[in-house]
Amino acid sequence: MKKSILFLLIIIVFITGCGTSNTGELTGVPGRKKFFEPEPMEMAFIPAGSFTMGPSDQDALFAQNSLAKSVTVDAFWMDQTEITNNKYRQFVYWVRDSILRTNLADAGVDGREYFMTDRDGNLLEPNILNWNEKIDFREEVTKSVLEEMYYPPEERFNGKKQFDVRKYNYSYYWVDYQSAARSRYIYDYENNTGRYEGQVTNLDGTRTDVKDRSSFIKHIVINIYPDTLCWIRDFTYSFNDPQADLYFWHPSFDDYPVVGVSWHQANAFSHWRTDYMNTALRKNGVVDVMAYRLPLETEWEYAARGGLDLSMYPWGGPYTRNYEGCFLANFKPLRGNYIDDGNVYAGKVGSYEPNEYGLYDMAGNVAEWTRCAYHPSAYIFQHDLQPNYEYNATPQDPPVLKRKVIRGGSWKDVAYFLQVSARDYEYQDSTKPYVGFRNVRSYIGAQL
Repeated sequence: MKKSILFLLIIIVFITGCGTSNTGELTGVPGRKKFFEPEPMEMAFIPAGSFTMGPSDQDALFAQNSLAKSVTVDAFWMDQTEITNNKYRQFVYWVRDSILRTNLADAGVDGREYFMTDRDGNLLEPNILNWNEKIDFREEVTKSVLEEMYYPPEERFNGKKQFDVRKYNYSYYWVDYQSAARSRYIYDYENNTGRYEGQVTNLDGTRTDVKDRSSFIKHIVINIYPDTLCWIRDFTYSFNDPQADLYFWHPSFDDYPVVGVSWHQANAFSHWRTDYMNTALRKNGVVDVMAYRLPLETEWEYAARGGLDLSMYPWGGPYTRNYEGCFLANFKPLRGNYIDDGNVYAGKVGSYEPNEYGLYDMAGNVAEWTRCAYHPSAYIFQHDLQPNYEYNATPQDPPVLKRKVIRGGSWKDVAYFLQVSARDYEYQDSTKPYVGFRNVRSYIGAQL
């Protein structure tokens, strides 16, 4: 019996020893968590692939800003519809509430912790809002802080209190990878010091020598409220006052695409959406690697084609009507006749059939911002793998450098601009009643 127990102990020690011994073989870092990318809500998966980018028909307008070119695109997720008024309103309300909480924290309300603290009660650096702290609107300090967020009395219409949307400023940071890639880090082993070689363009247009990693971190503050007056500003001698007054805030337009947002505002929304998602994932122990952004021009065209090579429109055929004579998208079908397709202005998202990838309104309704800067010869000098042309224009740059590519055509465009290959542009700081956007998210991991 004793011999059996001793023999069993020897076996256990032998097995345990073998499990912890270093054999000199590569085994990788142990204990790393397996990652499974969560499927995003209301986004379609676009598989990696190669396609012929460029015109699938004659260049009727002689734009001469594209040519046929075979390129490869990696896999990504894409919003099935354009970002709606109600989804963008979630962003607007979050910014409004964050400003209120910040002001309350600065006011030092007794017994309230509007900023996160550590276990000892010390404020975290940098300050992080405590969204779990409920706001008591009966407190006098809260009332006084809230009063500061309204329009001043002399600017109120009929004495009605309304939030001053000019204060809805969103502050965020981003990394200029392009400048970082162009610079060089040189290490001096003799003196045990390192230095950067290169220059970086600041947001004010000035160029300075790279000091350290902080030179590549950009900080921007932007007002994120949509420009509702673009409905009036963009049309001469036209009555669009009801759209300017109702389109963004009225519940009837909740499921309509948001418009009147600039390229900068669309980027700010993408950054907020990224942070909003990653904050929720971190609470569940998931690594925060989700990054929403505007689509590359190539990604947009690849997704719009829906796997149908050499097709003019997302639905594949060369015509804008189906066999029953109904229009397949929301655009300007006839001279002076906007209503023939069923909509005078932008329509509710998802009103028409999706393409083969499950994406709605990739033609018509509203044109969409892309990430890329516009250059008529971009197809010539871009790479054939994930083609991309970007330029971070500063306020001091000439207008020609502020052009950003828009795709898809809109409710006020003729059929030519609905073609999946048609390119057009707007200026990054402009707002239009016919331009919206949708987000993409790069697929994480290798696709089989």
